[in-house]
Amino acid sequence: MSLEVTVPSPGESVTEVEIANWLKKSGDYVYKDEEICEIDSDKATLTVSAEASGKLEVLVEAGTKVNVGDVVAKIDTSAEAPAGGPAPVAEAPKAAEAPKAEAKAEPAPVTASDSYAKGTPSPAAAKMIAEQNLPGTKISGTGPGGRVTKQDVLQFVSAGFGQNVAAINGWAGEREEERKKMTALRRKIAQRLVSVKNETAMLTTFNEVDMGPLMDLRKKYGEKFKEKHGVNLGFMSFFTKAVTEALYHFPAVNSIIDGEEQIFHDYVDVGIAVSTPKGLMVPVMRNAEMLTLHGIEGKIKELAIKARDGKLSIDEMTGGTFTITNGGVFGSLMSTPILNPPQSGILGMHKIQDRPMAVNGKVEIRPMMYLAFSYDHRVIDGKESVGFLVKVKEMIENPQRMLFGSKEPEEILLGL
Repeated sequence: MSLEVTVPSPGESVTEVEIANWLKKSGDYVYKDEEICEIDSDKATLTVSAEASGKLEVLVEAGTKVNVGDVVAKIDTSAEAPAGGPAPVAEAPKAAEAPKAEAKAEPAPVTASDSYAKGTPSPAAAKMIAEQNLPGTKISGTGPGGRVTKQDVLQFVSAGFGQNVAAINGWAGEREEERKKMTALRRKIAQRLVSVKNETAMLTTFNEVDMGPLMDLRKKYGEKFKEKHGVNLGFMSFFTKAVTEALYHFPAVNSIIDGEEQIFHDYVDVGIAVSTPKGLMVPVMRNAEMLTLHGIEGKIKELAIKARDGKLSIDEMTGGTFTITNGGVFGSLMSTPILNPPQSGILGMHKIQDRPMAVNGKVEIRPMMYLAFSYDHRVIDGKESVGFLVKVKEMIENPQRMLFGSKEPEEILLGL
């Protein structure tokens, strides 16, 4: 019997996908629920699993665009499984029946080619490799079983820069080129970024924030927070909370343009930009204004893991009203983030760096971070953009304001 493998629907609005990669090839025997291929849509990468065991026949090559519902492969369920395939678990011998003694075979001698020690540096060699930042995988081992010894490291270093330059910097010295087709996701990202530049009046305003108060707060309560809630206390949750409060005061930043109308949202769905092996993805955290700090941290962790593993659904990547991106994790000191359409604003966080600052007439070294807020000038005026960013800065430098509607506790007490 032949079973057809059809393209599943990644989402309601998706009608066309691309066969990104076949995990199995024609003629392979596949087992039920085993992943056989990956498909790329404009928004996500999904895997297709075999619905039954049998011999696979691939009908469509990788890189081909297909419609949802198209037949891309067939599985011959009448084919016999190979002898080396998964076998049923054998029952344990009964207590009354002692297992028969088997003659012990002499272990085969371990050679350097199949030894677990091959390429593993000794403690002394590992220390030298770490101190001199050497490529350990490029050093041949002459010790027992192929182990890398201290003498091997010394010999590698003594060979000189000229001989080992290719091994050290990774270049092979050849003048070759490789041409690869862009994935559907990467092509969609390219199209969206170009459209933002062409179709919006994007502008960026900058400010800087003293991260000292937040760093002190994390140092004081970080362990208790993790012990009670099971997640780390990160900066992203504070910035998300500060953004939701600032958006309440500047609703235009939380709006979008739809034709000749401006749509205002009375909720905040925050997109968190995540870098994955397949490209930049922006999973969305729904109703962030209603979440606690540990709720935000837990949701960020969940979405980041799904993004890394390619398990995000279409619903988890659409419908955001505002985006936060953190280039600081990669060492960026300052950048201009690009809008995530149709949203009107995106906040860029950056690297924390100690800098001399004037504090109460004295120079102090403070941990500072540059903030960048890109916005669509068609719906957000300069006053609103600057006011929004200043409001975020105020709450980050005074975390207690997040608990009192961006006001100081004294202001609440005085009814101001």
